[in-house]
Amino acid sequence: MTDTATPELVHPTRTPEFAKRIEQRYRSERRFRALGLSAIVFSVAVLIFLLGNMLMNGIGGFQRAELAVPIDFAEAGLTGDAQSLSSPGALQSLETQGLRAVVEFYAERELGEAGAAEISDEAWRDVASDLIGNPALIRGSHTFDLPASSDLASGLSGEGSAEMQALAQQLVSDGKLSKNWDAGFMTRSDATSPQQVGIWGALKGSILTMTITLLLAFPIGVLAALYLEEYAPKNRWTDIIEVSINNLAAVPSIIFGLLGLAVFLTLFPNLRSAPLIGGMTLALMTMPVIVISGRNAIKAVPPSIRDGALAIGASPVQVVFHHVLPLALPGMLTGTIIGMARALGETAPLLMIGMRAFVATPPDGFTSPATVLPVQIFLWSDEIDRGFVERTSAAIIVLLLFLLLMNGLAIYLRNKFEKTW
Repeated sequence: MTDTATPELVHPTRTPEFAKRIEQRYRSERRFRALGLSAIVFSVAVLIFLLGNMLMNGIGGFQRAELAVPIDFAEAGLTGDAQSLSSPGALQSLETQGLRAVVEFYAERELGEAGAAEISDEAWRDVASDLIGNPALIRGSHTFDLPASSDLASGLSGEGSAEMQALAQQLVSDGKLSKNWDAGFMTRSDATSPQQVGIWGALKGSILTMTITLLLAFPIGVLAALYLEEYAPKNRWTDIIEVSINNLAAVPSIIFGLLGLAVFLTLFPNLRSAPLIGGMTLALMTMPVIVISGRNAIKAVPPSIRDGALAIGASPVQVVFHHVLPLALPGMLTGTIIGMARALGETAPLLMIGMRAFVATPPDGFTSPATVLPVQIFLWSDEIDRGFVERTSAAIIVLLLFLLLMNGLAIYLRNKFEKTW
């Protein structure tokens, strides 16, 4: 009997070819991770660059060039008390007493003829506003920071003619010209001069328009999603409706503007450029997104929730509104956030219904002429005056903050209503 060597066991999975394939898979995985990380880093870098660029340009938009002018109202002979200056006709009363001429006189005395000529034509209104806000000022002397003209503001920034730059430097050296924080930018409306423009009129128009959009799009979109998912029969007509809604979600926004122009302004011709018409137009654009996200959220509710509710005696309507809808509401709010964010940044449909008008006063209500922040930004970006460039960047910052605030509120509501099962 001869001894034979026990053959060595061979593991076919440990062959060199297998090890090579494993190494290739690991390399592919590392490359994929590197590409994903690179994409994230690139996206964050672009976002930081965009926000940094806007902040650098926009900070100057919250400031304006102002000239310091002391005015002695007692010497000028202007009169008024707290009661008269708080009445509706206070501005007209001050104008009748010659406040404009008083401001021009003291400006020429303090700044000289050349400097006084570069005060904004509407500077006296700022003085009147301060007097109405604090009537005690009219009994003595006070120094007012009055808005400079656009030419002098450009000279202060190192632009414009050499003569204006020299005048600006002289006034700066005398301590009479400076660039100060412009609190009125958030309280004024549109104007022809970048030194006098404000964002409140457009911001209020956006708030009113978004309110109408939300009040119309959200309930109609949610009810449409519930009907299509829970009650509608599955037939050809339902299929046509579903396809139409999916197609409407991808329709260019200007088409909805044409629809608003053809339908809403035909029915309500006197409401051109009103937030009511703008909100109705944007609601048409937002509704398909809410319906689609709402149906997906309803489908995500487990069938066991329905079966359990029916088993304990709930009616079909109670199952939908007491169990399915509360559980699907966070997903519906997600679609609403996306739709409202898109609507907030739209300009094309609102331009079609006339919301690009020059509005010098904030809208009083849903039927008053108004504009919105995106349209205001679009109009300012098209201005020739270089002073509007910084104002445009500042308006973009306000729009982004408004968008973050609106989305933050929606996310809070979504998390508040979110439930687990």
